[in-house]
Amino acid sequence: MKHWYVALLTAGLCVSKLAEAQFRKYSNEFLNIGAGARGLAMGGAQVASTSDLTSAYWNPAGLVQVKNVPQVGFKHAEYFSGIGKYDYLGVAIPL
Repeated sequence: MKHWYVALLTAGLCVSKLAEAQFRKYSNEFLNIGAGARGLAMGGAQVASTSDLTSAYWNPAGLVQVKNVPQVGFKHAEYFSGIGKYDYLGVAIPL
């Protein structure tokens, strides 16, 4: 019988930790959008692998990896019926 209590307590703690991870920390965190399809598809784990014009957003040191061809990109998105508007313009010119 004691094993059932331990198993139930362990399962309860695991479920509560999973539920805690789903909630946002700040009220406006849903507006934290990001730049570029690649970075968004990787869940924001773009910091170490940037080598294009979105490096200015994720990790500016990645602009050193831009070689040979200048890059220009623009992103516009509206969320929640125009409440949240997001524009991103990136230009990367190799030196």
